[in-house]
Amino acid sequence: MNKLLLVVCSLVALLAFAQDMKDLKAKDVVDTAVAAGDFKTLASALKEAGLIDTLKGKGPFTVFAPTDEAFAKLAPKDLDALLKNQKKLKAVLTYHVVPGKVMAADVLKLKNGAKVKTVEGRELTIGNKDGKVTVDSANVTRTDLEASNGVIHVIDTGLMPK
Repeated sequence: MNKLLLVVCSLVALLAFAQDMKDLKAKDVVDTAVAAGDFKTLASALKEAGLIDTLKGKGPFTVFAPTDEAFAKLAPKDLDALLKNQKKLKAVLTYHVVPGKVMAADVLKLKNGAKVKTVEGRELTIGNKDGKVTVDSANVTRTDLEASNGVIHVIDTGLMPK
């Protein structure tokens, strides 16, 4: 009887885990970032720039997402000024987004110094040396946060279009 109870409890736990994983995958890039908890400033900036609906769209998108800690590197007055200038904010945020779903394994296949075009229209420079991946001046600290409409790669510094 105890073994049967243990098996039933294990199956219930396994089904709950599988549903949690399915729910996580069902979230778009915005909801995935919000659920991760380290992107409150990014979520706020996306809202200010009017990009929430775009990034909840079909995609796919690859987002190089700066954490709250990365945004904290900006002087508060510079961040406030950026948040108040919707046109510039939109350009900066779309510079963090590449069309298509580019997984870490795909990035690792790129040559050091490869260029990828952003949604903003300019190119990011991908560094890939000794297993360390960079995007412009930012280090990629976590990869492949999959979403229903793309993927997020976490970076430690915000990117600015040149």
